[in-house]
Amino acid sequence: MPTTWIVAADSSRARILRVVGREHRLVEIQDFVNPKGRMDERELITDAHPRQETTAVEHETELFAKQIDRYLDKARVKGLFDKLHLVAPPKFLGLLRHNLGKETAKRVAEEIDKDLSWLDVRELEKYVVPGKARER
Repeated sequence: MPTTWIVAADSSRARILRVVGREHRLVEIQDFVNPKGRMDERELITDAHPRQETTAVEHETELFAKQIDRYLDKARVKGLFDKLHLVAPPKFLGLLRHNLGKETAKRVAEEIDKDLSWLDVRELEKYVVPGKARER
């Protein structure tokens, strides 16, 4: 049976979960936190910083997406998952997709463009585990 991982993320938190057992339960295996993803722009810049095309919050969010993608690439190389499901709000989902390595991107079986990262594990199962899904 192939090993499936779920990434439920937004700009400030990413949870990596694994589907296990016959009941297809989710087990959280990693939790990333990016408090800068929710900060106000003024909290991240100083007067010394020149104006940029991307905001400081956008930059921090991009770095966070890259951190998650590096983790996934390393896990793929180690053979820790076969299939990957990405669950994130549309903008962050785009960042994840853009930063995924080519071989890891081939493992993506499903993308759900919703912010479900705040749900508890049992609620999240209803959205991402086959047979338990509710209307998306």
